[in-house]
Amino acid sequence: MLASPACFAFIFLLCQLTGPAASGVLKKLVGALGGSVTFPLNLSVDPIDSIIWVFNTTTLVTIQPKLADKKAVIIVTQHRNKERVNFPHEGYSLRLSKLKKNDSGVYRVEIHSSTLQDPLTQEYELRVYEHLSKPKVIIGLQNNKNGTCVTNLTCSMEQGGEDVTYSWKSLGQATNESHSGSILPISWRQEKRDMTFICMARNPISSNSSNPIFAWNLCEGAAGGLATSVILKLLLSLILLCFIALVLIIFIIRRERRKEFIEEKKGLNLHPETLNYSPAFEETSEYDIISYFNSTIPEENAVNTLCSTVKIPPKVEKSHSLPTLPDTPRQFTHENVI
Repeated sequence: MLASPACFAFIFLLCQLTGPAASGVLKKLVGALGGSVTFPLNLSVDPIDSIIWVFNTTTLVTIQPKLADKKAVIIVTQHRNKERVNFPHEGYSLRLSKLKKNDSGVYRVEIHSSTLQDPLTQEYELRVYEHLSKPKVIIGLQNNKNGTCVTNLTCSMEQGGEDVTYSWKSLGQATNESHSGSILPISWRQEKRDMTFICMARNPISSNSSNPIFAWNLCEGAAGGLATSVILKLLLSLILLCFIALVLIIFIIRRERRKEFIEEKKGLNLHPETLNYSPAFEETSEYDIISYFNSTIPEENAVNTLCSTVKIPPKVEKSHSLPTLPDTPRQFTHENVI
């Protein structure tokens, strides 16, 4: 027996009531900090009376779809979200921009229709992540046994380390190797000293790599590394000694020159100075008895005794200027005493 049209209409309505509500599988979305994300919405019912977007338990937006004679009415319940919420292409898929860390959570859309007994719902889970910075590598305890370097490399993030996965690349061998996990145990000998280790960090929106770690920098002293280190230390010590010797030589030369200069200055100070005789000083008279010998008079006669007066300045002081005095004999005054 053929089914009536009313029966087909009832079956279609039953599918609309049970199908979308039961098939509303949770959709997981990811967004970048400061970026934007779109919550897709595919409508399969008509007519639609209203659409409500909810974040956790808070209503974000209420929409009354457009009709033939009027535009859609969109009401954003929180003022701080007005500039962050929009609906691209005149649809009803929600786009949220300028994402913050606290935007992570569960979102739900409810579609109300007069043809449905219960609203259709669809849930979304949003996780907001930061772009990863360069990961940091920590070198563990290093052990050198019989020329073999044994140590661990640990990769980590200083910030933004949520849902981060780590992997390692070992470069420089015939075939490059990879290793999963944040810790890389390594062991190498002389033939592998050209190896390079790089840590790769990933989260759902970005990835970044560490600075390369060179094997020859690890376990100083392993596989000939000690000889290189000793040579470098000797060269540095030699350069330091040469510098100290140069400083000492310059100091000795300067000291000898200074000593010669002081001795030369002392020699100049030992030269005799010419005294300045000033006739203005008070004169002191000294008397001496000078006998006058006359070859024709054999005997001394007191009457013929000659008295001489010599005038000598009592004190001669240095003058500020030292002019050279002419070689002038002292003045003598002769008086005959009868």
